[in-house]
Amino acid sequence: MSEVSGRRLIDQEEPETTGELVDTLAVTSRHDLTDAQWATLLPLLPAPKRPGRPSLWSKRQLVDGIRWRIRVGAPWRDVPAGYGSWSAMYALFRRWQRDGTWQRMLTALQALADAAGRISWDVSVDSTSARAHQHAAGARKRGITRRNRRAGSATSRPTMRWAARVAG
Repeated sequence: MSEVSGRRLIDQEEPETTGELVDTLAVTSRHDLTDAQWATLLPLLPAPKRPGRPSLWSKRQLVDGIRWRIRVGAPWRDVPAGYGSWSAMYALFRRWQRDGTWQRMLTALQALADAAGRISWDVSVDSTSARAHQHAAGARKRGITRRNRRAGSATSRPTMRWAARVAG
């Protein structure tokens, strides 16, 4: 039997029904999207624009790979091969970044979570953790600075001796 689990095509025989939970779980990494999370995200993904040969990797694999790369902070070439080709992940990430798909997905997910009451929009800032840069300690005093004069104006003084002779 061939089964598509959303991650890859799995060729295996029909598992025996033993009633154990292990037989029903998909093989995923600890930080990958769950089936419920993927079901929520799937309608928000853009429809494929071009017909033709299907991708070697599912969108779920590529999105999980992009999430892995963002979470870990590794270079694109260091993404594990189980998520698909790093170049396919990067191309999908940049395409969705350019056309605003990531922003639309974030806005839609925030709206869903807000409607369900899972987001609290309260913001609290503790002044003990808000620090200024060391150079922001003091500003220039107004009395010390002089007003700039335009070069070559009648009120500007010559800076070199030969310029004083020519001007004078």
